[in-house]
Amino acid sequence: MLSKIIIGMLGLLSPLYMVAQQPNKDYPKTTGYMSIVHPIVTAYTNETVYNFTNDYTVGFPVGINILKSDKLGFSFEITPFIKANATTSLMSNLLFHPGVILRFPKGVSVNNRLAFETSGRFGYTLVLSKVVAKTAQHNFFVAMPFPLRWGNNKAFSAGVGLQAGITF
Repeated sequence: MLSKIIIGMLGLLSPLYMVAQQPNKDYPKTTGYMSIVHPIVTAYTNETVYNFTNDYTVGFPVGINILKSDKLGFSFEITPFIKANATTSLMSNLLFHPGVILRFPKGVSVNNRLAFETSGRFGYTLVLSKVVAKTAQHNFFVAMPFPLRWGNNKAFSAGVGLQAGITF
């Protein structure tokens, strides 16, 4: 009889000591960013083009990241590119760049992006990114994009660039 009373009391008191896992209230989280990207070199099937040789191209990526967890997110980016030489400057291309973010410890990310350009080119971009400074409000990052492009009656191209920016 005593054992039934003890078991009954433990059954009534056990919810006070049980704690279920609480969902992470930090996610989903939305962040924005602005950056500057400098294409360094683009290699086509039949030629290699270096930025800064005959003209200078610079891009200004702006985007929104929707972070699902510490490990996964989605990014929506738009990048206008400006091309300048000794006689003229113009917006040469607009890049629509959605993708999946794979997040790793210590501020490292691998972004896998589809690429759709107003120049008629399309493809894939792998972006390796690292947060280099954090504040309560912002993160400062550097990245290396590796674009692969096809289309618009041009040869396949592969390139590398250097990007720096701020998230907020």
